[in-house]
Amino acid sequence: MNYRRIFVPNSYVHLIIVAYKRKSIFIKYIDLLRKAFENSKKYYQYEIISICVLPDHIHLIINPNNILEYPKIITSIKYYFSKNYDVGVETPTYGYINKGEKGVFQRRYFEHTILNQNDLNNHIDYIHYNPVKHGFVKNVKDWEYSSFHKFVKQNLYDENWGSLKDINNLKNLSFE
Repeated sequence: MNYRRIFVPNSYVHLIIVAYKRKSIFIKYIDLLRKAFENSKKYYQYEIISICVLPDHIHLIINPNNILEYPKIITSIKYYFSKNYDVGVETPTYGYINKGEKGVFQRRYFEHTILNQNDLNNHIDYIHYNPVKHGFVKNVKDWEYSSFHKFVKQNLYDENWGSLKDINNLKNLSFE
């Protein structure tokens, strides 16, 4: 079965990049990850709309100038990080070795093309709430590795948006 990606000009793309075997490497090597993104921007023009880095996966929404290049953007980020990450990479499977991969990232990544403002808003919310969802923090504002803080500074979110306490309070409300 061949997987097909769609390429809609002038659209946003929500991407999820996952570490090989879900190893917790991204926070530990956050400076290297930042350099990988900086390096990719030398070759490709894109804007990071929203991002959240978790220990074993990364959520981001990008707006590439050339929509056909978003797979190359991801490849560039993964390549730079993998090339400069030389800490005990677990022996990858034959399929990884056969393609010259180190086994730092899962081979594939998730993508979703965003076509309207409502979809974009929902995905930005999802990305920013992700550290709470995974139990790393109780409040979105407490996660350091997220664009949430940029959104707060721009008055797009209240600083206390998405706290676990707020969500639990909503669950306990009676709407009758």
